[in-house]
Amino acid sequence: MNIIRVEQTDSTNLLLKRIASQQALEEGTVVVASHQTAGRGQHGNQWESEKDKNLTFSLLLYPTSLPLSHHFLLSKLIALAVKDTLEEYAATVNLPSQFSIKWPNDLYFGDRKIAGILIENEWIARQITQSIAGIGLNVNQKLFVSDAPNPISLHQIIHAETDLNRLLDSLLQRIYDWYNPLKSGEYQMISEAYHQSLYRKKGFYTYKDANGLFEAQIQSVADDGFLCLQTDRGEFRRYAFKEVAFVPIFISSFAAASAAPATKPAAVVAPLLTEP
Repeated sequence: MNIIRVEQTDSTNLLLKRIASQQALEEGTVVVASHQTAGRGQHGNQWESEKDKNLTFSLLLYPTSLPLSHHFLLSKLIALAVKDTLEEYAATVNLPSQFSIKWPNDLYFGDRKIAGILIENEWIARQITQSIAGIGLNVNQKLFVSDAPNPISLHQIIHAETDLNRLLDSLLQRIYDWYNPLKSGEYQMISEAYHQSLYRKKGFYTYKDANGLFEAQIQSVADDGFLCLQTDRGEFRRYAFKEVAFVPIFISSFAAASAAPATKPAAVVAPLLTEP
């Protein structure tokens, strides 16, 4: 396995993309940075990471048998691998798993974000030729100073320092444990495991789209990445990234308690934070 280590870069995804454009790289090439100056997620959102405290890396894959219409399977398997790895560490302190996957690309512990994923694909004729999977994982950071409302680190969960190199090795192994079934065409198995791991997968919760607030429950996440919801009125809806927001529980609960019984609860809605 080819692991490229750098002290600092703008973004491991960008660096790996630049290197791959200049030379042929083997599948599984990894770029890992001690510090990112411009770590980003979907639509360019920033990712806070203290130097030498967290795991920020990108992985090069060539899933050439995967149709572009099923591209989100890559995000599903990466998220499952991160969740599996975190659960292993939680088990060392006999902590029951509270990890879940928040659509489209976050890992949560309870209602707090511990990791984010950014996958960038290249394709020809609707067939994926190259994927770069970027992962930002809060590991040993104890204090977060950005305005992100809900970060948490592995250290804050297990109350112990984690060796970043060992964590990287474990995570890469877990990724390949899920990537091999993808290459074998076991799409349904990956999707079923992903669904079982979803944040808020059971029950009705408050969401917000362009038309306002509504109550819905998750039906599925399609292999093209769309979130499929059923509203409390029985209506089925499909949403792409950024078209719908999860309303934080404490906000929707406060709004419901403050509203008059005969009126629809109003809410102050926080932005959807799904980016690494």
